[in-house]
Amino acid sequence: MNLTELNALPDRFLDMDAANLHKILPGPTLIHLPGRRQEPLFVSILLHGNEDTGLKAIQSVLRGYQNRELPRALSLFVGNVSAARLGLRRLDGQPDYNRVWPGGEDNSSVEQSIMHQVVESLRSRSPFASIDIHNNTGLNPHYACINRLDQHFFHLATLFSRIVVYFIRPTGVQSAAFATLCPSVTIECGKTDTPGSEEHAAEFINACLHLSDFPVHPIAKHDMDLFHTVVTVKVPENIEFGFGTNHLTLNFNENIDHFNFKELSPGTPFGHCQGNHLPILAIDEGGNDVSESYFMVKGNQIVLRRQSMPAMLTRDERVIRQDCLCYLMERIDPGTTPHQLK
Repeated sequence: MNLTELNALPDRFLDMDAANLHKILPGPTLIHLPGRRQEPLFVSILLHGNEDTGLKAIQSVLRGYQNRELPRALSLFVGNVSAARLGLRRLDGQPDYNRVWPGGEDNSSVEQSIMHQVVESLRSRSPFASIDIHNNTGLNPHYACINRLDQHFFHLATLFSRIVVYFIRPTGVQSAAFATLCPSVTIECGKTDTPGSEEHAAEFINACLHLSDFPVHPIAKHDMDLFHTVVTVKVPENIEFGFGTNHLTLNFNENIDHFNFKELSPGTPFGHCQGNHLPILAIDEGGNDVSESYFMVKGNQIVLRRQSMPAMLTRDERVIRQDCLCYLMERIDPGTTPHQLK
């Protein structure tokens, strides 16, 4: 597998759905389109093959410029075409396309080499900003994620949503790789096919194409709700789990994804389990097991130990196995520095 690099849109690209992109793209593809301003906006889509809002949004934007010049050059990366063919996040045996970018733990896979080529190609073009477009599988509002506590990043993120999440784990993500080159953001557009998601993402892309620069003044505190991802919650591979069940080792609440972006008090139950051993893992930014600091078994219930706000809680068992159950966040002030978070 190699990176394909093009200087024009392939025929039929604007009308092709994600499942059929393999008919016109051989695999991961980087497409450069000229515009009035030379420093390109970089947009990545389909890093997860079952998240197609990014494709629909960029098609919508580009259809509007078929007979006129883009206000800014655009470099578009289309990621996991083979997984998109089957409507999957990734194929069995594939790495996650949003965990193999420079700065991550993967330094040897073919996919990591491709992402390195993408970054180096854009480095030579001095990108203006970077957008990575995703969907998620739980009930979540639209929100933006950043990897630097910086005013330009804040201004870019709040063009999409007042809800902004700062994180440094997981590593190997696109937004962190591009944060070394330009303001970068991941936008989370809710569940696939949610009404309004495609339009919201398209409006954001269009707004970024029209930006000439970023404001120099600090973002107003009342214009942004800023959160810091403190732990990733996972289910160990050897633990059987389900939702709204009673007979498995781990039984989450049936509607657990309703907790997303709600500030939960200590004692809030996540589910129940068999035995007294805590059957979930909470991993902090340093990769440390901090499960006992965030959860405990009380009776047969799994409850929170401290106030937290979940994001990306999902009931999709395949996604949980391939990635995680959720992230836990804490609200922070926009003036906070990374040093103060340690």
